[in-house]
Amino acid sequence: MPGTPYVVDDVMTRTVVALRDAAEFKDIARTMRRHRISALPVLDADGRVVGVVSEADLLPKEAFRDRDPADARVPSPDGFGLVKARAVTAGELMTSPAVTVAANATLAQAARLMARHRVKRLPVVDGEGVLKGIVSRSDLLDVFLRGDEDIAADVCHEIAAHLLAVPVRPIGVEVHDGVVTLTGHVRDTTLVPLVVRLVRAVEGVVDVNCELEGPLRRPNLDPDLPAR
Repeated sequence: MPGTPYVVDDVMTRTVVALRDAAEFKDIARTMRRHRISALPVLDADGRVVGVVSEADLLPKEAFRDRDPADARVPSPDGFGLVKARAVTAGELMTSPAVTVAANATLAQAARLMARHRVKRLPVVDGEGVLKGIVSRSDLLDVFLRGDEDIAADVCHEIAAHLLAVPVRPIGVEVHDGVVTLTGHVRDTTLVPLVVRLVRAVEGVVDVNCELEGPLRRPNLDPDLPAR
């Protein structure tokens, strides 16, 4: 529906490879290699996400393999290297609590979560924390594959529904490769920044070129008379 923002449920992958907390180290590594996945959610017996195991969680095993991980003198900058090096199950290796997202979260909210926590994917959970899917960076970028005609329709809807229902004349909307160009004249130029912000928020918009101007002024044909 035009004007309705995409949410995580629209783009997430519903078939997810996941682990139980008892999964062992080599099984985890094999699963990552087989499915070409760099991180896996870890579930409890009820299917709730309790953590995530990533390749970074496995690497300390290699980093300390030629040294005794029980040796407290072994340097570990983040303080967790020794613990991870000794770990052998998903429950011991996982980062917990997991950073998750709700299916009804907007793509912008999911993107901010990924950026804030520096992760490439998020388990999608319901209100009880049960795994429903997974959303990745590439999933969030899929909206930029929308066709220009679809984007233009949403832009026109936003303009008509919110601000410019009675412009001086119809607003021109052109979209090329996701870049929106707005042309025409509006009655109140103070609303233009808000128009641009609304258009930029439409899913799939790459950029906005705003060429909107104020109302046309009729020429004063008789300078001796006051302009109306």
